[in-house]
Amino acid sequence: MPFLITLVLLGLGGGVLSGLLGLGGAIFMIPLLLYVPPMLGVGQLDMKQVAAVSMVQVLSASISGLIVHNKNKFVSKSLLIYMGLMNALGNLIGSVFSNYTKSGFLLAIFATMAVIAAVVMFVPKREQGEGIPPEDLIYNKPLASGVSLAIGCFGGMVGAPGAFIYIPVMIYLLNIPTRIVIGSTLGIVMMGAVMGTIGKMATGQIIWPYAIALVIGTVPGAQIGGRLSKRVNTKHLRYAIAVIIAITGIRMWWQVATGG
Repeated sequence: MPFLITLVLLGLGGGVLSGLLGLGGAIFMIPLLLYVPPMLGVGQLDMKQVAAVSMVQVLSASISGLIVHNKNKFVSKSLLIYMGLMNALGNLIGSVFSNYTKSGFLLAIFATMAVIAAVVMFVPKREQGEGIPPEDLIYNKPLASGVSLAIGCFGGMVGAPGAFIYIPVMIYLLNIPTRIVIGSTLGIVMMGAVMGTIGKMATGQIIWPYAIALVIGTVPGAQIGGRLSKRVNTKHLRYAIAVIIAITGIRMWWQVATGG
């Protein structure tokens, strides 16, 4: 019971950050699930188990946060179609393949993706198209689709549909306004998480009591975070995302290097 309560509270915190920053939540939940329960002495999960239950958590967080951002008119349906479908396909492929890989390998992939994303997010960016309606958004659709497929494959292997990679790619490569990126990324992540969850269900990787406990905390948390996001300056949102990703990447690479 203490372990389940801990998971509910972790889900709540992860949900708030998810809705606030447009991240599915795996970037927070994977390290929290790996390190907090054993630190509190209530239980322990390995990387493969964490990757599976975090995929379910990401699905619930993205759905909850997307509802709020859509009400705020920060969601592009075009991005959901082109990038979301490719992310879903990639996540299905990656989540099935993950059943045949070692936990240490998955951790190394996740840490590498996090470090790259963090470095990019610290690059100064002059915001363009701020206030543009999502339906009027113009971007390179073939490039967006191809990149989304690649990110989805890697994200599916680690239980993270890849929101923390999508955000810098969409801001810096596709030149999409930050608020639309944050709102739309949750939709893209949701579509990927659906397929990723199916893949992990089909291979029997999900521990359902743990996953449900995370969802109970995540859903209200994402609603709170989504409402807060509209009030925060876009530059501050980018820097907050960069700091969180950087800390996570460095900590996880330390675990890969030391084995602890």
